[in-house]
Amino acid sequence: MHRSRREFPEPGPLDQPRFAAATPRHPKTNEPTDQPNHALNIAEVHGTLKSSDPLWNDSKIAYRGVTDLLNGKGTQHGYFYDNHAEAGRDWGTFEAKVTTVGGGMMLEGTFKFAGGDGQYRGITGGGKFKSVMKSETDLECTWDGNYELAKSQAA
Repeated sequence: MHRSRREFPEPGPLDQPRFAAATPRHPKTNEPTDQPNHALNIAEVHGTLKSSDPLWNDSKIAYRGVTDLLNGKGTQHGYFYDNHAEAGRDWGTFEAKVTTVGGGMMLEGTFKFAGGDGQYRGITGGGKFKSVMKSETDLECTWDGNYELAKSQAA
């Protein structure tokens, strides 16, 4: 069993090699008329992982999620994938509680690997994450969890 802390240390523009910021590529907010202060949002985030684990360091991450807020609090759930270049990819799901703070958002939740290809085929595991979105382009996120690769499972 491997323990890994995947972290996005310092936000920056999308074209820099360190972790990239978070902003929906095509922001779409819907305000249902069922209740006052109800908002639905689709988010898309891209970036580069920084980790002390060489299997994760500099891999590219993307996630897409749906946020459902009522009076500034709610949930987000969605899907992520990590691209490790020639070594392969992994993917999974996440869910989080969301709280809006000023003009930003804080998410705390869990993630779970659902699969992978290449070196990451048969990956299992998951963990917790926390994201602080200070603005539409400024995100800090840490992921902390466990994973097991198929090679380790067969050994």
